Amino acid sequence: MNSKVDFYFAKAKQWQKELEQMRRIALDCMLTEELKWGCPCYTFQENNIVLIHVFKEYCAFLFFKGALLNDAENILIQQTEHVQAARQIRFTSAHEIVEMIPIVKAYIYEAIEVEKAGLKVELKKTADFAIPEEFQQKLDTIPSLKAAFGALTPGRQRAYLLHFSTPKQSKTRESRIEKHMPQILNGKGLND
Repeated sequence: MNSKVDFYFAKAKQWQKELEQMRRIALDCMLTEELKWGCPCYTFQENNIVLIHVFKEYCAFLFFKGALLNDAENILIQQTEHVQAARQIRFTSAHEIVEMIPIVKAYIYEAIEVEKAGLKVELKKTADFAIPEEFQQKLDTIPSLKAAFGALTPGRQRAYLLHFSTPKQSKTRESRIEKHMPQILNGKGLND
């Protein structure tokens, strides 16, 4: 146990019993407990294996390389269609966690083996993401925007492409693009 992480479990109002169970499971798997992104994170040889996080409807173990796990029990969940590597095992009660202890431990041990083997999730390249027509028109007609966008890190480029392509209506896509053009021209990412 890491005392720096204790506050996370102490402040939990909704999922107290569940979080205690999850913490015990992770520590039983001989992982190192750390605090990352404000959440309990469990590592093996300084590599992230699993994170505990809570939501209104559930609490979850987030496996950083969950896409590489076998998922024999078919319990891993991809949070959104855009999440490439991580997968969750979600819980809604302490009883459910207790019943699944052997299964969850097996998934954690498999995740450790994935890390030991040095396996990596094959992430989509920025070029694999569709560029919305409205944004492509701007890039084609405003050379400074094309240069500024090209100078952004791949992660910042992907964030913009996802943000611009999400709306169903062209008008909304155009509005988002117009709103963020100054930010792109200043070399800033979507959330900078």
